[in-house]
Amino acid sequence: MPTPAPFGSWESPITAETVTRAGLRFGDVLRLDGADLYWIESRPSESGRSVIVRHSTAGFIDDIGPESFNARTRVHEYGGGAYVVTDGAVFASRFEDQRLYRIDPEGEPVAIVPEPTIPSGLRYADLDLAGSWAVGVREAHGDDEPTNQIVRIDLSASTEPVVIASGRNFYSSPRINPARTAIAWLEWDHPNMPWDGTELRMAPIDGDGNPGTSLLVAGGVEESITQPEWAPDGALHYISDRTGWWNIYRHTSTEDVAVLPMAAEFGQPAWVFATRRYCFLDDGTLLAVHGSPDGDRLIAIENGIAREIHVPFRSLGSTMASRERSLYVIAGGPEDSPAVVEIDVDTEAYQVVRGADTTIDDRYVSIPETITFDTPDGPTHALFYPPRNPDFNGPDGETPPLIVQIHGGPTGKAPTTLNPSYLFWTSRGFGIVDVDYGGSSGYGRAYRNRLRGNWGVVDVRDCTLAAVHLAAIGRADPKRLIITGRSAGGYTALMALATGDEFAAGSSWYGVASLEALAEHTHKFEARYLDRLVGPYPEARTTYQERSALNHLEGFNAPIILLQGLDDEVVPPQQTEMMRDALTSRGVPVACIMFEGEGHGFRDARNQITALEAELSFYGQVLGFEPAGDIPPVEIVGL
Repeated sequence: MPTPAPFGSWESPITAETVTRAGLRFGDVLRLDGADLYWIESRPSESGRSVIVRHSTAGFIDDIGPESFNARTRVHEYGGGAYVVTDGAVFASRFEDQRLYRIDPEGEPVAIVPEPTIPSGLRYADLDLAGSWAVGVREAHGDDEPTNQIVRIDLSASTEPVVIASGRNFYSSPRINPARTAIAWLEWDHPNMPWDGTELRMAPIDGDGNPGTSLLVAGGVEESITQPEWAPDGALHYISDRTGWWNIYRHTSTEDVAVLPMAAEFGQPAWVFATRRYCFLDDGTLLAVHGSPDGDRLIAIENGIAREIHVPFRSLGSTMASRERSLYVIAGGPEDSPAVVEIDVDTEAYQVVRGADTTIDDRYVSIPETITFDTPDGPTHALFYPPRNPDFNGPDGETPPLIVQIHGGPTGKAPTTLNPSYLFWTSRGFGIVDVDYGGSSGYGRAYRNRLRGNWGVVDVRDCTLAAVHLAAIGRADPKRLIITGRSAGGYTALMALATGDEFAAGSSWYGVASLEALAEHTHKFEARYLDRLVGPYPEARTTYQERSALNHLEGFNAPIILLQGLDDEVVPPQQTEMMRDALTSRGVPVACIMFEGEGHGFRDARNQITALEAELSFYGQVLGFEPAGDIPPVEIVGL
């Protein structure tokens, strides 16, 4: 029989170390080279190093390159598309200097692009191969704002990269057709983000990759185009949200036709390069993933007929590759950590090629419930994870504390795969609600646009209403509501604490304290993001001030813990430092930990453990329970 014990104090086998061991992330794109499959793993046990991994035809899995090689690009700071592979040779961006290297199976990495005059001053991403040369995105850093271009790269390193497209603020997705006679790419300008409006262009190329005059295929300032892709027959395809939903289109000389028109999202926000939600088999069969209320669905369109491929995964990731009649994808679900999976398109059979080292007892896995609650803008969605531990239950008549989890972006979405860090909390007696507030992706353009001009208002309101809703139906203790978020989610958490009194405590992981400081000091990719979310700066300076938690210190009453990387280029550490100092001076209880060597998101296992245990210690102190296990107490100034 379960033992009654205070919520939060339950003993759990899911420790911070367990979370870290299970924190292996399959990132970047899946690539096929013949019968060999490649991907990138981000490993907390190796200080977050991004490792290129190969699954060979013989079934062996091995790392590519020396142990010191960190395959990660910093273009747009978020990266993606860090490598390509052909005939056993891997071409990859190295994190430390951002140069492109050739890695042969038995050789040391050799740089194929010149060393820039400014360290890490020339960054490469999103390559597409064409024999002895490739095209890709290059970001050049200097004294002024970085310059983005599409360049042609000589893979033999005998000549320097040549610019083939420039003049726009941003470029992505250069893709060469199978006949190597045309190239397509995406481009856009400030203040748009790629999910606001992009343009798809196409140009003829000669045998050396030199383009002719480009033509606009689709897109504009209010139409988001993503993932241009050439079919085996040479037809250009792309995803557009012109109808309000990201659907797939086939480009023809007369008109562009929706392949499978429906009120569903086949695309995702392009935070990173080389995302892929559809691909082709050699015979032209199109395989595509779209979201639904129950999770992702895999569709095959063959000879104009669509059919669903039934697989037991609620999440099918944003990278895929195909060979013969097999699809390779990162798949997972509420009970399954993301894994590299091979799916037989005809039989619907699947096998795991590579999974995370997850040894979590199913009895401690909290399965999320999909909830919908009313807001002034209409129904809003969330995932609720109730407390679950077979050994404990709460005292009679008590309801559990609730953690309101806010995803980043803010143009993002609550994940639907097994999240060990959530189980760390639910197995100790906390409930978690992961809110897809207005502005989240996955529900169409109108839902995303709810946040236009309303960041710091709609997100705060919706996250608060989610907590109030769960408290009202008896699923959470209204006096023990907690709010937390990372990056943009940290901003929402800070604003909720500064402008309301519903929450008893909160945490901000590298969150934004001042919108003005963010507008003045963030990186190029997001430099004008706030134009859409808040208003143009400095014209809307008053609104920026009103929407900054740093300017509402009088509203803070609840204790807060702040966690920040000192090398963060997206949300600089001064944001957290300003908030820490201001709240401490007012006597608000504050815990703060600054992590050396960490950027925007903690990658090192030791720091991940420290942060998670500090947050648990913090909640125990402010809510009045004693955490089980050997949890180091975090110092709270002012408590």
